[in-house]
Amino acid sequence: MKNSGSSILPTPKKFTQQDIDLSFASGQENQIDSSTGQDQAALSISKKRNIDNNKLKKLVKKSNRILLSIKTHRFPFDFSPDVVNIEEKRVNIVTKHFVASVVHSVDIKDVSNIFIESSLFFAKLVFISRTFEKNIISIDFLRKNEAIYARRIIEGLRVFELEKIDTSSYSVAQLLEKLKELSTTEIVI
Repeated sequence: MKNSGSSILPTPKKFTQQDIDLSFASGQENQIDSSTGQDQAALSISKKRNIDNNKLKKLVKKSNRILLSIKTHRFPFDFSPDVVNIEEKRVNIVTKHFVASVVHSVDIKDVSNIFIESSLFFAKLVFISRTFEKNIISIDFLRKNEAIYARRIIEGLRVFELEKIDTSSYSVAQLLEKLKELSTTEIVI
């Protein structure tokens, strides 16, 4: 029996999302036959999902790492010290009062300048932010060496942000070491 001009085409393979995810996890993307548009769409959606998941993991890692935390020291006792927490993407300034506290969060990219004002025993960090209506935030009664170190860390993070350097692959110790290398200018107070 002769074929009357029509050829028999093999039916394309159907893949589930689990098959695609498993093939990406094992690095065997080329084993999936992407001959149909539906398979190509599933592949592009899966690739986008993997890229988004990687970005999300990096953001979560960066947002949860405190690089430096310093507290105020008032005489004779400081029962509720103010705190400056420096993270990779932002600076949190926690000003504590007797029964309440105020938290200012400033993204590193929004810190336009940071000053150190010093007195005989202590220093004051002054943050100038681009985003606040009242754009000056200050924290008093810091140790001088801690204030200088905090300023160096923030300035280094500003440079990393300006140059769009991804810091998520560094450990906290490695990142602090790189930031110290970046800011080697001696500050005289």
